[in-house]
Amino acid sequence: MGFKCGIVGLPNVGKSTLFNALTATAAAEAANYPFCTIEPNVGKVAVPDKRLEEIAKIANSAKIIGTQLEFVDIAGLVRGASKGEGLGNQFLGHIREVDAIIHVLRCFEDDDITHVEGQIDPLRDAEIISMELMLADLESLERRESTLAKKAKGGDKESAALQNLIQKVLPVLQEGLPARAAKISEEEKPLFKQLQLLSSKPVLYVCNVHESEAATGNAFSEKVKDFAQKENARHAVISASIESEISSLSSEEEKKEFLVSLGLHETGLVQVIREGYRLLDLLTFFTVGPKEARAWTIFHGARAPQAAGVIHSDFERGFICAETISYQSYVEYSGEQAAKSAGKVRQEGRDYLVQDGDIFHFRFNV
Repeated sequence: MGFKCGIVGLPNVGKSTLFNALTATAAAEAANYPFCTIEPNVGKVAVPDKRLEEIAKIANSAKIIGTQLEFVDIAGLVRGASKGEGLGNQFLGHIREVDAIIHVLRCFEDDDITHVEGQIDPLRDAEIISMELMLADLESLERRESTLAKKAKGGDKESAALQNLIQKVLPVLQEGLPARAAKISEEEKPLFKQLQLLSSKPVLYVCNVHESEAATGNAFSEKVKDFAQKENARHAVISASIESEISSLSSEEEKKEFLVSLGLHETGLVQVIREGYRLLDLLTFFTVGPKEARAWTIFHGARAPQAAGVIHSDFERGFICAETISYQSYVEYSGEQAAKSAGKVRQEGRDYLVQDGDIFHFRFNV
């Protein structure tokens, strides 16, 4: 299990350059004119995790398989997209299919690259797209409410529950706030998800700056940081051009030297993945043996049988127990056998909450 992030933004903010760099492909054409991305390009990236390399080395695993992050490069939206302007509603539809939104904001000046709004203002850009998503949601809910009201009067309990939820969300959107700002109870969350609201998705604002400002950020990115904090969203500062250069380097040594020369200690990809994990409240667990060491992704709050189900549905269906070692214990005792002798291997049952870095061996019977 990975997760899918849609890369959105106004035209010419660096979305496709970032997508190409992150996925190390040229699948999306990066050009200095709007709408060069017509169909959403999809790229999968292995999530870097030093813990996976470490446990593979200890177990002498023949193969290492990381978990993956999926990026979807969605064409540039413009003011009026919710009413069909630009390439309009078809791209709003693509956003419905992703788990989270990576909103790229142009935070650099360059006279050679045009801006669809005429001048650089990342907060205005953020609000334009946010407003288009909210307007699309508002129209969707207003249209659905009348249909649900009829069904609710006929005694349909689910329609009545959905109608009540819509009546809770509509005032929030009418105030100019995203649907994720609505106060939704734990019991209502499954129904809320059914509404498939664009502005309910968690957002990571990515500030695209000049190479010289990647390590420090600039006045534009500072404004975005404050804006994101007020919205309870996350943010990252990267340079798409740096990511593009890094993706063309062949060796890890070259990449490290290049980063150090710019005053950086990690790539933008690592930042985006880390912030994305926090955004979606994800964690990583591992399975390890002589054949392969593998990382898996699951949501915080998941229990052991659900983790087993990520690997195979039969594991969850016939779950007996999970033999569990923490990453720290596995490394400290140099493997499973010594950890077991030291009493660090635990048998966990159905109610066990998965912890980040857990190493599992599932026992099941189907």
